[in-house]
Amino acid sequence: MQPNYALDDAEWNKLISDAAYYFDDLTLKRGFQYYKQNRVQTFSISEPRKMRAMVEGRENYGVYINLDNFPGNYCDCPVNEPCKHIAAVLMYYADAQKRSVASLANAKAVVSRPKAAAASAEVPAGTGSRSALVKKLGGLIPGGTVAQWREYLQLLTSPLAHTVRNPQYADRALAAIAEAKPQLSPAAGMLFKLHAHLFILENLLRPNLPAAAAPVLGYSLGYYTAVAVSELQAAVTRLMNTTLPLAEEPGEWQRVKDTLSYLRQEMLTEARDRSRDQPYFSACYELLWRKWIAPNTDGAALYSEELDALRQEGQELGAAHSRQSLLLAESRMYYLLSDDRAAWELLRKTAERPGIYPDELMSFLIPLAEAGHWSRLTSWLAEIGPLLTSRLYNLSDYAGYWKEAVRRLPETEPLMWDTLSGMLPISREIYEDLLLDYGKWQDWMDYQLSSGKAPSDFRVSDLQPLEKNAPELLLPFYHQAVERFVVEKNRHSYKAAVKLMKRLAKLYKKLKREERWEEFLEAFTSRNSRLRALQEELRKGKLIP
Repeated sequence: MQPNYALDDAEWNKLISDAAYYFDDLTLKRGFQYYKQNRVQTFSISEPRKMRAMVEGRENYGVYINLDNFPGNYCDCPVNEPCKHIAAVLMYYADAQKRSVASLANAKAVVSRPKAAAASAEVPAGTGSRSALVKKLGGLIPGGTVAQWREYLQLLTSPLAHTVRNPQYADRALAAIAEAKPQLSPAAGMLFKLHAHLFILENLLRPNLPAAAAPVLGYSLGYYTAVAVSELQAAVTRLMNTTLPLAEEPGEWQRVKDTLSYLRQEMLTEARDRSRDQPYFSACYELLWRKWIAPNTDGAALYSEELDALRQEGQELGAAHSRQSLLLAESRMYYLLSDDRAAWELLRKTAERPGIYPDELMSFLIPLAEAGHWSRLTSWLAEIGPLLTSRLYNLSDYAGYWKEAVRRLPETEPLMWDTLSGMLPISREIYEDLLLDYGKWQDWMDYQLSSGKAPSDFRVSDLQPLEKNAPELLLPFYHQAVERFVVEKNRHSYKAAVKLMKRLAKLYKKLKREERWEEFLEAFTSRNSRLRALQEELRKGKLIP
């Protein structure tokens, strides 16, 4: 397992200060976007406070960071100063350290903000009356319904109603709610905490409306609001990944069903666009079923009831509901009922228009892998693969599920190759990697040649598996590239050709075909004898005397 080298508080505060000093605010914002888009790849920490990563941009850029020498941090992109790629890696690192990514993204504001402001809370005149109200509400919460909880949350956070919606607002709202200190059982406490986060999430998404107002479709979040929403949803995910003890507290089922009713309406009326972020309430709805409801129910009755509720809600909302959200939720119920064909049919209809987020499809795979249902998992992998059409989505998790399924059921390997080849060019990266992982050297080379790739498109390390296991396959690949370089007829291309020819010489020697190499070199030199610059480069490379 890779070492983590945890940051202490002093080191974290220094990182925040360094980020505020060396980056401008726009670069931090762009770095945050790259981090959110999962563009940071192959992250590693070689020793304390030193890390490397590859970041996907217009090209793949290598990043090296030494936290003890910030000016010496390096990215091989064209920007000659701290860039968004370095910022994205730092935010990836902060997340791995369980630190606030938002604080790093807002380093300028965090460093300049007075410490007292973060701790202060706006309260109306008359501190005594406010304290009495908080105490009273804290006593009412244990016996309240979900609807009453939301009313209490509105009262507890009312002093913050007119403040700017940013990460500080979310922190202060949660602190105001925690001040009530309701005495709740474990399951009730988790449900109340969930509703506290959902209430604040709703206020971040619809800041100028009362809680009961209809959703604002198409509302565009500001940058700092988006950061707050991202952090809040991460907190919701962590909470719902914890088991809800309903078996010990069956009396909490009514609150679970009320929570489901609330999320159902929010999910169906939530805007869907082409953004890279999964719709907020849709994610919560999915987690509620997968993490809290499904593990606590045995029969199919609850899933059938939800299908009826979804359809009824869709009819009542009319044009205000999202057809994609409805189809996706219905497919999830058929999935839970093990009616996969019905689920797949609805998913195909859902994917006919942009707006379905890849993680919503991937969420169907997680329970199957966890339960070891490998045959069913392979069927789902084959079905959702063609629906993963976003070029910006990282398919490494999808490839990982295929590898594990094939390991368990080797006879499903042909289905994996058929699916991945059918997904090209979207699946290009994972397809190439899996061909190498499975030792399909000829297939890998055929794909590169058919795609018009050249050796210069790869790092030397990328081609090392072939040089070791199937060096003969690289001969036509390198020869073809050499001829292309020569046709360009410039000094730079001649140098590239000679560099590649030196690798060819090593391959011929490894294959014990030195005579063939000498024949080629002699013919090549003679054929291009009029190209003086090429001849000079061949001499410099010590290929000819």
